[in-house]
Amino acid sequence: MIRENQSLELKETVSNSFLKTVSAFANYHDGEIIFGVNDEGDIVGIEDIQKTCLSIENQINDSIKPKPDYSLKTNLDRTITLSVKKGQNTPYRYHGKAYKRNDTATIEVDEIEENRLVLQGMNLSFEELPSKEQELFFDYLSRKIKEALDLESFNLDTLKSLTLFHVKTGYNNAAALFSDTNSFPGLDIVVFGSSINVMKRRVTLAGQSILKQYYDALDIFRQEYVYEVIEDGVRKKKECVPIDAFREAVANALIHRAWDIKANTKIEMHPDRIITSSPGGLMPEMTEEDYRKGNFSYLRNPIIANIFRRMNIIEAFATGIKRINELYRNSSSKPLFDVTQGSISVTLPLLNNIEFTANEEKIFYGMKSNISYTRTEVETISSLNKDTVIRTLNSLIEKGVIMKKGSGKATVYRKR
Repeated sequence: MIRENQSLELKETVSNSFLKTVSAFANYHDGEIIFGVNDEGDIVGIEDIQKTCLSIENQINDSIKPKPDYSLKTNLDRTITLSVKKGQNTPYRYHGKAYKRNDTATIEVDEIEENRLVLQGMNLSFEELPSKEQELFFDYLSRKIKEALDLESFNLDTLKSLTLFHVKTGYNNAAALFSDTNSFPGLDIVVFGSSINVMKRRVTLAGQSILKQYYDALDIFRQEYVYEVIEDGVRKKKECVPIDAFREAVANALIHRAWDIKANTKIEMHPDRIITSSPGGLMPEMTEEDYRKGNFSYLRNPIIANIFRRMNIIEAFATGIKRINELYRNSSSKPLFDVTQGSISVTLPLLNNIEFTANEEKIFYGMKSNISYTRTEVETISSLNKDTVIRTLNSLIEKGVIMKKGSGKATVYRKR
């Protein structure tokens, strides 16, 4: 039985509605439409294959502008597969409207999405567009970037080298975002008490340089999550949440968010966690799995990202998620990454560092999250003998990082 997904649509017969999905695939990602399969995924076939193929071809050529890249294939089970490639000349419109896939449904894009498709077709991003405001000042950027790059002066040539100014078009939106004052949204930071009904503090950092927003957010973090202890007669600073993880979360929110959405990035500071939520979701080319693994990144705002990298705020592109996970390596509490179509949220819990023995490390870090293991499987991944595995598993259970389910031969172990 065949099932629909974001890249596959099933059609029992040919009707005009398939043209919306052709528009969606051409605008965002490769996809297929199989004709001759009903909604339940059962193959019913097409009566006149050749006539139907000609009809599909004519409808696409007559109704989708510009013409998308597609191909038709007839199958032995009397179905027809229409393959559509993602195009470069977006937006691809059906009767003047552009469409996208929303899970297994095809919906019309909104005005913001339409504008993005237009820019994409012109090989432009929102940050590259000329700023509406051309009288911009960069006192804060100048001071910070001279410190970071050891520059003697900051002038128009500096702005050109940072891709913030072009001789023909002037300042772009990226420049406006780094300027001392602007009309863009920013960071909305709320410090909660014992519950969400108790709001201890609220600060909105908007209409100012995104660089200042970043550093001001770090100052608020230090006030709430960094404390001092005395160890061996020496006063030391401790972090409830890794400051470098918070740096990455805030920097990523500013770099990857959609700046054409008039909404603030939200930072919720709770007693037991910090949640950073930025508008815009993932780039169309990127999957949730790509994001979580952090292997590579499609940059929505490459100019902003490059400036943050040159200032050593971020180490390199696409390493943020990996760095955050690594900072929680020895903690039983782990960061959470929630991806929706319209936003990305990163939750950083309080650190709960645990001392592991060498054998405990072999087992704990050998086990993947959300996967259950039998004792024999634990022996395999750790290369430890049966008795050692049993003792070590019991120790990890006592430390609260491993849980045991079932009994007898049905016993399994998994990370909490």
